[in-house]
Amino acid sequence: MQGVKRLPILISLLIGAFFSILNETLLNIAFPELMVELNVSAPTMQWLATGYMLVVGVLVPASALLVQWFTTRQMFLGAMSLFTIGTLVCGIAPHFSILLVGRLLQAAGTGLMLPVLMNTILVLYPPEKRGAAMGSIGLVIMFAPAIGPTLSGLILDSLEWRWLFYMVLPFAVFSIIFASIYLKNVSQPTKPKVDVVSILLSTIGFGGIVYGFSSSGEGHGGWSSPSVYGTVIVGGISLLLFTIRQLKVREPLMDLRAFRYPMFTLTALMLIIMMMTLFSTMALLPFLFQGALGMTVFASGLIMLPGSLLNGFISPVTGKLFDKFGPRALVIPGTVFLAIIMWFFTQVSVDTSKTVFLILHICIMVAISMIMMPTQTNGLNELAPQYYPHGTAILNTLQQVAGAIGVAFFIGIMTSGQRHFLENSTDPANPGQIAQAMASGVHNAFLYGLGFAVLAVVLSLFMKRVKSSHAPHA
Repeated sequence: MQGVKRLPILISLLIGAFFSILNETLLNIAFPELMVELNVSAPTMQWLATGYMLVVGVLVPASALLVQWFTTRQMFLGAMSLFTIGTLVCGIAPHFSILLVGRLLQAAGTGLMLPVLMNTILVLYPPEKRGAAMGSIGLVIMFAPAIGPTLSGLILDSLEWRWLFYMVLPFAVFSIIFASIYLKNVSQPTKPKVDVVSILLSTIGFGGIVYGFSSSGEGHGGWSSPSVYGTVIVGGISLLLFTIRQLKVREPLMDLRAFRYPMFTLTALMLIIMMMTLFSTMALLPFLFQGALGMTVFASGLIMLPGSLLNGFISPVTGKLFDKFGPRALVIPGTVFLAIIMWFFTQVSVDTSKTVFLILHICIMVAISMIMMPTQTNGLNELAPQYYPHGTAILNTLQQVAGAIGVAFFIGIMTSGQRHFLENSTDPANPGQIAQAMASGVHNAFLYGLGFAVLAVVLSLFMKRVKSSHAPHA
């Protein structure tokens, strides 16, 4: 866009994104300690992560409509206000239920804010400069989870868990003030027709699938429970009806015709795999470090800090390399590297040294930085401009839903493997046996992760560089 200062707009959006993403991962490393503090099980505790992503996944489809109804400023300031209120509720929560409500309010803010960020980048920057712009998003978004675990460890070593939220409040308020001054509108609302039926179908569809997967690990019969597979079936049927409706109505909530672009479709599949791998790894490692290896929260955070920091700093570099060399030069070696590292993770045990875990975590975060932003930028570049809001909504929805399913799926496998080990143990109350059981459960989960990584390698071979489209496919 001519005559618009891009940098203040980008900074305004990135400040909000930073604290939203920080809160999405801030609690992960504190889960084992919070389970004791709040007297809840691991599958119940996972709802603080799964519920967050579930709400984001449910709200993002509607964001394609909302960004056409409201201005950039209205969307962002409304989203950050919701997030700030949720943060306050979390800080004063007397028990788990209220803490979960606060997390869901935070998620509502994040779900409305992330598509605004992505859509604004597409409007502000031409295709040949989007790689670098998306890389700056990667830097900020990955720096947040980089400092999150270590910050959690520092706070929980000396203060109670509520300070995980108290410390975010002033920064969230600052983000609102900064955006009020510097954030400008980059698009004009067109106010298309609101399709209530599509909103209901997408909510039941995405919500049902994530809820079903999340419930499968709670130990109430698992997938044999009618409430679990029934919810997934209802969600699947709703998504099918949602898809049919989007292809028939004149003004769809989420225009699925974006999938006519082959590289966009490939991007969607790759991001599903990457989000499942990323979020499951970030959820599993704290359980392994603290439950099996007996590390403190702070020590766990320190091990995960270098890899996440490096991921953040590499993202702008991979963005510029993408602009110069295209996606294949990054994504194919990145997926191969990821598969190799996931195989090494299947070989770890309670005897594995902290140095090995440090190196493995650094390697997996580097691999993900080579894949995520280049893949996403390439897929969005292929879309015609009228599909920008829908393309970003589709990818953001799939990422959040895949992340939520990934956390639930992998923690479910971990819990099942742990339970199976203890059932066959001669002394299940022995601390050493409990640690071995945790390691066994995590090992089983990483085996599935290896399978997903191999699938990513296969998909990456079909990726090719695309030029920006300016008209829709026929």
